[in-house]
Amino acid sequence: MHTLTHRQLRIHPLCLIPTCHLKQDVLVLYFPGSCVETVIGLYGETIEVPCNNGTNKPNGLIFTKWKYVKDDGSPGDLLVKQAQKDEATVSATDGYKSRVSIAANSSLLIARGSLADQRVFTCMVVSLTNLEEYSVEVKVHSRNTVTKADVLFFFCVCVCNANPPADLIWKKNNQPLVDDGKTIIITSTITKDKITGLSSTSSRLQYTARKEDVESQFTCTAKHEMGPDQVSEPETFPIHYPTENVSLRVVSQSPIREGDDVTLKCQADGNPPPTSFNFNIKGKKVTVMDKDVYTLTGVTRADTGIYKCSLLDNDVMESTQFVTVSFLDVSLTPTGKVLKKLGENLMVSLDKNASSEAKVTWTKDNRKLDKLPNFSKLTYSDAGLYVCDVSIEGIKRSLSFELTVEGTPKITSLTKHRSNDGKHKVLTCEAEGSPKPDVQWSVNGTNDEMSYVNGKATYKLTVVPSKNLTVSCLVTNKLGEDTKEISVFSQKNEDGAEQAKVIVGIVVGLLVVAALVGLTYWIYIKKTRQGSWKTGEKEAGTSEESKKLEENNHKADV
Repeated sequence: MHTLTHRQLRIHPLCLIPTCHLKQDVLVLYFPGSCVETVIGLYGETIEVPCNNGTNKPNGLIFTKWKYVKDDGSPGDLLVKQAQKDEATVSATDGYKSRVSIAANSSLLIARGSLADQRVFTCMVVSLTNLEEYSVEVKVHSRNTVTKADVLFFFCVCVCNANPPADLIWKKNNQPLVDDGKTIIITSTITKDKITGLSSTSSRLQYTARKEDVESQFTCTAKHEMGPDQVSEPETFPIHYPTENVSLRVVSQSPIREGDDVTLKCQADGNPPPTSFNFNIKGKKVTVMDKDVYTLTGVTRADTGIYKCSLLDNDVMESTQFVTVSFLDVSLTPTGKVLKKLGENLMVSLDKNASSEAKVTWTKDNRKLDKLPNFSKLTYSDAGLYVCDVSIEGIKRSLSFELTVEGTPKITSLTKHRSNDGKHKVLTCEAEGSPKPDVQWSVNGTNDEMSYVNGKATYKLTVVPSKNLTVSCLVTNKLGEDTKEISVFSQKNEDGAEQAKVIVGIVVGLLVVAALVGLTYWIYIKKTRQGSWKTGEKEAGTSEESKKLEENNHKADV
């Protein structure tokens, strides 16, 4: 069906005046020879359908009932108004359920009139003495609107007299329109006055509206070589077209977590856009009137699933969204304070259940770990506060346990050394144990320092012994004790001992030097004799040398 909308733009020499438009909302027409009253309502507005022309007040009135003819020709009930009650009972189950009501004069009121309301409605009046029915046919027209692909007719008339004739130019959005013989047809007429010889120009624009013309502005410009251009006031037309697409959006902040409220928004691209929709909430149909949103309050993981929305009168035209409710369950064993003995085993287990892949990180005493240590054989260094953070997008869980490793104290070393000034002795006792061991020395002195880290304790004692001593270090805690001894010499004895060590060192050094000299001489003699044998000389020497040797031996014997 094409609606022909007419506009006339009249151009005067100094001003532009568009014609007036129809203001009446409802027309009631009576056709000769017809027993059915006809009511014309306006698209998008409330249509009032009279019952017996508004005179429905018979004596003994029991109730008034409105019904209608469905698309398939079968009758359908709309509402019933009991005479003794203020409110009517709506019996409609389709799109009329939320759109029908009854006026004080028993007229049927249909909100948001549409082309689908063009049908026959019947008012049934029941009294104590009679039953009457009054049928009314409803037709729906559009005020100053056109539907998609309808035809618009414009008339532009220049009433001034001119020579040569004025040119009339049609424009849409300030761009000239060109006659294409199909969607744009422009017919211009020039009328010449027989007496004056001056001409007046008129132009007729036939334009096929499209969906994109919702905000388009149409103007007519009169051009003449003797004066400035004159332009009509721009005209716009609300283009009505049916919905072609429905979209469902989740307007709540992402990610959706358990306990959040989730708002679903349904939109359609028709003009005017629908304001009521059907929402399919996990298989259950919910109708919302005069709004396009539906809110789920306090959602849980069970609300994860498919959601849909559709038009009231067309369930096939729908849109779908999958809603995911994020959740994260975490269980850690053990938690809280954990007490273990040195060398024992500790089993740690983490169970998690999440809507998506969870990220796990561990820290010990606020330092990030690459992974959780192996606690198959606990050491003192394993003690500390362990925190496990498990997270998915938008959700984070933190669990922890504090591990304490206890053990009997054990001294690992007991040493001594001189102080920097050389006047004191510093004793160092190192031990392991937990709880932190206490120390007792067998002699008095100055406790210089003490440290305790990861079950390792270090104690230092500064003393000035006047005589040789045997010093003991005793470490204790609630689980037991351990002791060790060390010999400490007085300064005097230690100096004498040092001198003796120096003398012994010197003697040993001289003996070593003498031995080296003797060894060198022996090697020399040995090499000399070997050289004589090589020359073939006799070992006894000359006869003269033999005589001298015999004389010397004789003197020695005397």
